[in-house]
Amino acid sequence: MPDDEASVQETETAVLVAAQLPASSDEETAESLAELEALARTAGAEGVATIVQKRSTYNPATVLGSGKVDEIEQVIRRTGATLAIFDNELSITQQDRLASMLDARVIDRTALILDIFAQHANTAEGRTQVELAQYSYLLPRIRGQGLELSRMAGGIGTRRGPGETKLEVDRRRIRKRMHKLERDLIQMEEVRLTQRKQRTRAGLPSVCLVGYTNCGKSSLLNRLTGSSVLVEDQLFSTLDSTTRRLELPDTGVAVVSDTVGFIRKLPHELVAAFHSTLEVVRDADLLLHVIDASREETMAERIDAVGEVLNELGAEDIPATLVFNKMDAVEPAIAGFLRERYPSAIMTSATTGEGIEELIGSISSSVSETRRATLHIPASRGDIVSAVYREGTVLSREYVDDIVVMEVSMPRGGLDSFATYMAGAGK
Repeated sequence: MPDDEASVQETETAVLVAAQLPASSDEETAESLAELEALARTAGAEGVATIVQKRSTYNPATVLGSGKVDEIEQVIRRTGATLAIFDNELSITQQDRLASMLDARVIDRTALILDIFAQHANTAEGRTQVELAQYSYLLPRIRGQGLELSRMAGGIGTRRGPGETKLEVDRRRIRKRMHKLERDLIQMEEVRLTQRKQRTRAGLPSVCLVGYTNCGKSSLLNRLTGSSVLVEDQLFSTLDSTTRRLELPDTGVAVVSDTVGFIRKLPHELVAAFHSTLEVVRDADLLLHVIDASREETMAERIDAVGEVLNELGAEDIPATLVFNKMDAVEPAIAGFLRERYPSAIMTSATTGEGIEELIGSISSSVSETRRATLHIPASRGDIVSAVYREGTVLSREYVDDIVVMEVSMPRGGLDSFATYMAGAGK
């Protein structure tokens, strides 16, 4: 992120703060703050204190009441903390006022997550996406005394003169940079689209791992495919989409993609910036929704959080299999409850290999069911026949009177385009 936007630096100490409204229970607030502490630790900051204030509404000036702000200021002075991290989203006015009152840097949860993404982006596409998200967050927060001067600009002798302050120059520079980043991402997306089309023509079904951050998706990808994707016990250790081949017992080969982990309150700037990377989710024939089975107390909330992001991506209708990972760390009673509560889910451990063969069998069965169909196309519609060859794999073809009967295999979304000619699906 540019120098004029605060971020977390290594070895900083921080006070973690939250305003709790009536809609949030004590348990939900505690879990959110525990997650905020883990985020801070991932970014390189150590939480030295946690402060919560229950309120009926947010204070528009400082989110919290003045007495609580004084308390935070005293804690900062006593502990020597240099940073206050708010679990609530802050406006630029609130951020500036709090920083002045606390005599410390102030950031919110969104800025913290953006900082982590900036640290962990390794590929050119990942870095471009993160930079675009940072600028999207920063642009509406630029302000200064120059705003009044810019309003005076206009008329003879003032056009593009003293009235155009550094504020306006910065805004224009940021917008220009954002446009370039967007163009770069479009080019990268075209390359990704070409690669997807090549896999489609080869008849390779697409499976995508989704789940809450740090649920073990990368470990599961490694166990399934024999790859060596980076695995760390850290939030958002994997940002860039990774695709590997998976040998299936009955249906040949599939491609399995790992994606960035989801989280509650995932910044919209990130969802927008990672649009092209997350397209792998929308294009999948099957989603494996990976759940950390060792986190029983927050499991339901995390499942809901992933569902919300999938809805935002428009992927709520894609067939999905629940995969409870880290079963080696689960008590037998809890394991029994999960099997009873989620009878169609697969129970796995990427560490021990438990359930992996069952999962591969489930994947093979699912992609076979969701990818094949018989199309009845009029022989006169050569354009449609050509499109089928372009978009998928033709398994068989025969003429019945003036109809071309084609058994095809292609992505779920591709089959939707030929629904008019579909005689049967899920074969």
